[in-house]
Amino acid sequence: MSEPNRPVRIRCSFCGKDSREARRMIAGPDGVHICDACVQLCREIVSDDPVEEDAATSRLDEMRPSAIRSYLDTHVIGQDRAKRVLSVAVYNHFKRLRDDAGSQDEIELSKGNILLIGPTGSGKTLMARTLARRLGVPFTITDATTLTEAGYVGEDVESIVKNLWLAAGKDAELAGRGIVCLDEVDKISRGGGAGNQMRDVGGEGVQQALLKVIESQMVSIPPEGSRNRPQQEFIQVDTRNVLFVCAGAFEGLHEIVERRLSSSAIGFGASAHRERMSRSELLRHVRAEDLIRFGLIPEFVGRLPVIVSFDELSEGELVEVLWKPRNALVRQYRRLFELENVKLRFHHEALEAIVAEALGRGSGARGLRAILEDVMLDVMYEVPGLGGVDECVITEECVRKVAKPILHHRDQAAS
Repeated sequence: MSEPNRPVRIRCSFCGKDSREARRMIAGPDGVHICDACVQLCREIVSDDPVEEDAATSRLDEMRPSAIRSYLDTHVIGQDRAKRVLSVAVYNHFKRLRDDAGSQDEIELSKGNILLIGPTGSGKTLMARTLARRLGVPFTITDATTLTEAGYVGEDVESIVKNLWLAAGKDAELAGRGIVCLDEVDKISRGGGAGNQMRDVGGEGVQQALLKVIESQMVSIPPEGSRNRPQQEFIQVDTRNVLFVCAGAFEGLHEIVERRLSSSAIGFGASAHRERMSRSELLRHVRAEDLIRFGLIPEFVGRLPVIVSFDELSEGELVEVLWKPRNALVRQYRRLFELENVKLRFHHEALEAIVAEALGRGSGARGLRAILEDVMLDVMYEVPGLGGVDECVITEECVRKVAKPILHHRDQAAS
């Protein structure tokens, strides 16, 4: 007779404990088992493991000011001083987020919202967008000229937070750590900064309304549609950790700064020195009192402690804007032509001619795309229908509309 089958005794593969001695035994592949006591022990070991802390420390090292500056250099041309100031401000904001998440200290780090001042096309909004990408947080841009006081046609200030919530994938917690760029903020000064005596529905009243959003409060936003649906459950977004970056050209602000410096400067040669100061140099001396004279209310200025002035881009810097950054326009057009198996080349004189046209229009870097689009329109229309085109060359004459781009064909190269 064969020996009857004996019951198989299951033991923990880690501590050897019998299944009868454990409350629960978890089975794994190939006959491996682990008891509940060993599971608890592993959990305690993992919780004490410094790997998570090391990862956070490594992340903090990646966000140090010099690393942020290096990242900005690959996307934004020039503006060395602005990059340094913004790198420090964003680094401090990142440390504030970490401290707020895990600190039990009574010391509360205040939020350092940023005000960017500079001419059109100097890279203000590009810098804000690049910083948001570096931080890996939701980002939204709102034109301040579309905002009005409650009760008037236009968008109310809560729409800013709603746009950020949408950018965060409708995650209120994630939206509470995002970045908002409020562009054309100089246009909401009292009377628009031009002494307008009409009803200021988009000026001081909007500044007052923005205080609630910027000064770290819970903001209620409707998930869908308008506020005229009382049955909707409003979404609460905490803006305490939302970084606000306000930007504007502030035309005429340098004159206010110049008058203040003129009244305070004493000594021989002081007047001659002021006359040599350019607009960019004057804007580096901007103070809160100058912004108040321009038309911003003191409470609004007080919510923007970090003031960064942008310089006007030189001709050489604008040429670099065309080809040097990672997403430069020339690189983008080259890629479009590569998809047609055509090599695209620009003469340096052509790039200089494009920049000269942008400077003539006073549009800065923002106007480069429109000029380049006009230059490239005809050739981009024709090349896909032409067979055997191997290379396209853009010359200065093409930019000035006195000649067409030079097209090289494969059969010509072979002959």
